[in-house]
Parts: sequence; C-alpha cells; structure tokens
Amino acid sequence: MRRSVRTSDGTYLAVVEFGGAGTPILLLHGLMGRATTWWSLARRLTAYGRVVALDARGHGRSQAAGPWTVDRMAQDAAEILEPLGPGVVVGHSMGGLHALVLAATRPELVRGLVVEDMSCDLTGVSPRWMGDMTAWFGAIPQPFPSLAAVREAFGHPRPEFGDYMAECCEERADGFHLLTRVASAAEIAGEWVRRDFWSAAEAVRCPTLLLEAEESIVPDGQGAETAARIPGAERTVLPGTGHLAHAHERAFLDALVPFLEQVVAAP
Repeated sequence: MRRSVRTSDGTYLAVVEFGGAGTPILLLHGLMGRATTWWSLARRLTAYGRVVALDARGHGRSQAAGPWTVDRMAQDAAEILEPLGPGVVVGHSMGGLHALVLAATRPELVRGLVVEDMSCDLTGVSPRWMGDMTAWFGAIPQPFPSLAAVREAFGHPRPEFGDYMAECCEERADGFHLLTRVASAAEIAGEWVRRDFWSAAEAVRCPTLLLEAEESIVPDGQGAETAARIPGAERTVLPGTGHLAHAHERAFLDALVPFLEQVVAAP
C-alpha cells in the first residue's frame, strides 16, 4: 500500500507499507534511491514486524522541496514513525545517516538501529568530489531509451547498482528519467563534506548494528571507529558485498535477523 504524508513543514512524502504486524521496521534508502529499492528484502522482513519505507524528500514520489539537511530529513523519518510507535530503523548510506541522527535526537522512537555502509565523517574528502559527482551524472545522457540502458550505464563494476538505478527511474513520453535531480543530490551530499556526525553517534543509546560492505565506500578504519563511539554497537563486515550490501539478501539477512529478533523480543 502506498500513501502520502504531509510533514510539519508542509512537504508531501511518499510512504510504502510492505505489510506485517507488530513492531514497526522503518527502512530509509540511500542517495538517489526510493522506498521500493527495498522491495525484495522488505517482503522478507514482514515476518518480524510492520515494514514501512519512505521516499526521502526529493526522491521517488516525494515532493522535491528543501531544506535538504540531514537534520530535516531525520525529522521527516521521525514524523513517519511517531504515529506507528517505537520501532527498528534500518538505513542504507544516506538513510543510515538519517537513522543515526533520528536515534540520537528522538531516542523514544527508536528501539533498535541498523546502519548499512554509512560514514560519519567525510570532511576529509575534497570539495571537488561534489563537482566530480555532478559532472559524472551529467555526462550520462538522459533520457534513457530503456531500463536495460539504465542498467548498462550504472551497472559497472557491480550490476546491483544498475538494478538500483533502474528502480529509481520513471518512464515519460521521451524515455526513462532519473527521479532525483542530480543538482538536488549534490546539494544533499554537500553537507556531508562540511560537517561530521560523531556527536550523533556518541549520543545513540539503543541497540545498534553496523553492517559494512566488504568493498565499502566508508573511509578506512571509520567503521571500527563508529562502532567504538556508539555504546554497545555490534559491527559486521559482509563478505562479497559492495556498497549496496542489502542486494546480497542472504548475507544481509543472516546478520540482520538475529538482531531484529533480539530487539523485538526485548520488553
């Protein structure tokens, strides 16, 4: 089921209900993504709770309205979770950052936190990275003539990223277009190189599972440091995975399910 929610600042966000009952499990996607990129995994998680995902502002079917800050987007997630009750929040990359800040600032809403291949500190990355990202996306001609063309454009060296981006397109009269504007994505990512989020990590008090890809985009050593800064956090490196670790469902679920069962069973 799909629905639309109006946030406290008047922005309309698209929400997908995947089914299940009991403890809410809120899924937060990564940059350029949308709620339905979780589809296959989400169906399996319905055995453990009520699974819900949202399109972040400027993504999917949500309204493209700023501000694009981490704090505002974490607040968006809080406003989705509030009427459902305290739950487990699972975030990938950008969504992991939003989940982290949500757990730090609204601890009453988060019973458990799962962060997938997320960095707390990209301030050492050159600001040129933003321009390079924008130029790279801009060099790929849109519209795409087919979803196969989307997969070909983005599916190297890891085909799962091509599948991810194909899910994040819409068909118009002239072909397939990315749902998220590249300029918006660059503005969102721009904040990540200007500030770190160590204070948020240190403020988290709920059970936390850090899932890191074997071929991670997280700076070397930062996964271990993040685990050290979050009291009691568990960290697992998923072998054979890239940044979209949840595309490797078996490995992802093998790490996630015991954590979910423990959190859901806790009084």
